[in-house]
Amino acid sequence: MKKFLEDIKKDVKFKTAGPGKKLTEDSSSKPQVLQSSSKHQPRARPTEGAQRAGAAALARIDQHQKPKGYTSQDVIRNQVKRELEAEASATAATHESCTVPVKEAVSHSVPGIYFTCPLTGLMLTKTEREPCIKEAILMKFAEDPVEASIMMIHTFNKDQEKVKGAVDIISKYIDNICKNPTEEKYRKIKLSNKIFQERVSCVEGCLEYLQALGFERTMLPIDGQEDSEEFLRLAEQDGSSLEQLEERRDQLKKGEPVRAQLDRQPQAFRPSSNATHFDLPIDFYNLTLEDLKREQQLKSEVVERNAMLRTKAMRERDEQRERRKYNYTLLRVRLPDGTLLQGTFLARERVAALYQFVRESLVDGWQPFELVVPGGQKLKDDEEVPLNECNLVPSAVVTLSWDEAVLADIAAAGRQKTSVLTPDLLKNIKTLS
Repeated sequence: MKKFLEDIKKDVKFKTAGPGKKLTEDSSSKPQVLQSSSKHQPRARPTEGAQRAGAAALARIDQHQKPKGYTSQDVIRNQVKRELEAEASATAATHESCTVPVKEAVSHSVPGIYFTCPLTGLMLTKTEREPCIKEAILMKFAEDPVEASIMMIHTFNKDQEKVKGAVDIISKYIDNICKNPTEEKYRKIKLSNKIFQERVSCVEGCLEYLQALGFERTMLPIDGQEDSEEFLRLAEQDGSSLEQLEERRDQLKKGEPVRAQLDRQPQAFRPSSNATHFDLPIDFYNLTLEDLKREQQLKSEVVERNAMLRTKAMRERDEQRERRKYNYTLLRVRLPDGTLLQGTFLARERVAALYQFVRESLVDGWQPFELVVPGGQKLKDDEEVPLNECNLVPSAVVTLSWDEAVLADIAAAGRQKTSVLTPDLLKNIKTLS
């Protein structure tokens, strides 16, 4: 290596030494050239720059050459460092992805909004309830096609006015058949009939219902014409069949939509100072995530508006707008011993539903009690006012107090009021965090 560097240095010096001469040439013959070269020696400074450039190049070469003695160790050290950093990053990402959902689920006061299918008993999310109910109704055709088609009519169609119109027309068909059982014209329906198409066949489930009654598709000739047309035709019915037909007509009229029932998710909690702390999932709000962020930004405006002098009409209008933001509410009932009973409700449910929920959760649900909202207002047992109009949305804590006469009777009998919640609730009691 040293020899290689010395050779480069010699080559640089050789190139900067100036022009050469032949050995056979007389040195005295060209004295001026020698003098000239000696006179112009100061102008040879660029060659010194060339020397410096060469020295710098040598230095760079020298720097590149020096690491060769320890390159393998540095490469190994750097490679291990990179692998450790990559492993640490991957581990952190995996840990974060595994722990975030659990943390989020635990932080909420309730996991979410759930429903129970009345036909299957399955617990469903908001997005699952409608497809599950439709599937359960269609599966019921194998068991009872009349009942299934009635469910279909009242559940699959959102426009209840159209449903009522179709039910009225079908009921009229059945009435005419029962009043005129021997006349065939009342037992057949032309499928191309304008009223039938616009008001009956367009409603899901109506054709299935008529076929479940015994109507069959058939091609019948048209009076006075050679062509035939498709009809729904019912065979002539005997007395018992006509009675059954009337029963099924009444069943159709009394039909109701099949709706998933809100799961209250009843939960008991030990006495806690965090009773008024609620952390609700997004399902409770009739707002998107962006709307909720916007609501946070408008808090300052709310404070300013509350400081203004407003009329009663303005305050009521703002309160109504606020109530419409919530579809559900999470309520906690504080019992006399401090124990908390929690349940989920629709925001538009009546106060009576809250009383019924509390009664079903008590060992002695028959005993009279009162529910008091924050501020001291008492809720009436038979009150038909929606919960959202009682300022109980999206969450609130109400207090249960026993009837004074009941407490007096218990004390007179020498008995003491023990825990009032059902054993199932107490078995799974939790502590609020």
